[in-house]
Amino acid sequence: MPSTQQQQQNTGTPWQDRLAEVCREYQITAPHFQIVSDRRGGRTAWSSIVTVYGKRIEARYWYDGRNITNAREDAAEAALNWLSTQANLNLNPNW
Repeated sequence: MPSTQQQQQNTGTPWQDRLAEVCREYQITAPHFQIVSDRRGGRTAWSSIVTVYGKRIEARYWYDGRNITNAREDAAEAALNWLSTQANLNLNPNW
């Protein structure tokens, strides 16, 4: 049985990977991720913003500090959804 560390390495980041792949395929600038925080009472919430094809796209949700990868994945998924609506890009929706 694989260890937890091996399972995490094999899982990867499917939305971030797919977004980077789409940017390469369409020869547009690679996505640039920014991590943002918001102090909420005694805790800090984390989210992500990705800039792709000249557009800043925010993750839909805020996450606990242990889940920053989820914030990046959320932003990458939102960016892919936005890119798929652009008339001059014909993306394959099978991601």
